[in-house]
Amino acid sequence: MHSQIDASDDPQDAVPELLPPSRALVPAPVGAAPEQVRAWFDAAVEASEPIIDGTLASEREAADTYRRMAKAENTRRAYRAAVRAWCAWCARHDLPPLPASGQDVAAFLAGERGRKLSPETLKLRRAAIRYLHRAAGCPVPTDDVCVSETLAGIRREAAKKGQTPRKKVAATATILLRLLAPIASDVRGLRDRAILLVGFAGALRRSELAAIRFEHLEKTDRGIRLTLPQSKGEQTDAVTVPLPYGDTELCPVHALEAWQQAAGLTEGPVFRRIWLPPRPKTVVTGEPPALPRIGTQAISPQTVAQIVQARAMAAGFGRSDLGGHSLKRGALTTGMDHGVHPAKLKRLGRHKSFDVLGEYLEFGDLFDGHPLSGVL
Repeated sequence: MHSQIDASDDPQDAVPELLPPSRALVPAPVGAAPEQVRAWFDAAVEASEPIIDGTLASEREAADTYRRMAKAENTRRAYRAAVRAWCAWCARHDLPPLPASGQDVAAFLAGERGRKLSPETLKLRRAAIRYLHRAAGCPVPTDDVCVSETLAGIRREAAKKGQTPRKKVAATATILLRLLAPIASDVRGLRDRAILLVGFAGALRRSELAAIRFEHLEKTDRGIRLTLPQSKGEQTDAVTVPLPYGDTELCPVHALEAWQQAAGLTEGPVFRRIWLPPRPKTVVTGEPPALPRIGTQAISPQTVAQIVQARAMAAGFGRSDLGGHSLKRGALTTGMDHGVHPAKLKRLGRHKSFDVLGEYLEFGDLFDGHPLSGVL
């Protein structure tokens, strides 16, 4: 994984461009010490729920907050981390982080590459420095030719070494069956089975899986209508995803119902943390072991990825073979292998373009169905 953004392994993840706030919380610390710039930026991208008391000042501050809320918290978090790295580098070299020169930004990126950071992470570093300067109203140094050529050279050097982003294995129907086979029928197993099958059937991202609530589910005679109030492709409009009944062990509806019944849940987050209570210091002979406890809060997107990874390792895959996006890639690849029209795959994946859809598909034997088969 090359970025700290929530969907960093998502091919849609071009580095997002945040709009700078119309006014800063405090004047931008131009020429100030790195620690002051870092503290100012942390405050400038904070986007907690605004409090509006009817005054013009509170409404202006609320407008600033809503502008920052136009992008996901994961993006803002990644920008904060990148600016902290930039400020730390400037402090080591006794340079002002704001404003910066293009040559200094290029040197920073080169130094970060020397620390083995990936080209994708460096792309994010550059975007964060760009936003820092735009938010402060300073000339942007990241568009200088020296910065662009430095990044281009880093990408070329990485490609020569074969250091290209490695996609996670697509959890196709065949692989999914392997993942399900060793899963027990205890409460944790029922939860994880439901996560895998709902994620696969709905071609869901890990963030979408983690955010599902019972009020988002509508049972019909053909399956479940899952409403996503927000998704990566639709930040402001709800999307309905069908989860159809199936006739095999891959049925997402049966898996979801089994988990719901075992957990005794009827409202709130669907997928929650499960843990064992601490063992008592004194164990009474013959006393049954403590039952797992189910939390009240939703699991995080990172937990979804960890569950997929853990179940993959239990099925014999390597630690980094599968990840959070393997379910979505697997659903679309399985559809492609079954001859589903690309337009339907695009709709299932909720992609805005066929180019993005293509990034999700995992092609098998390159010789199978070669366009020139029978000609050569």
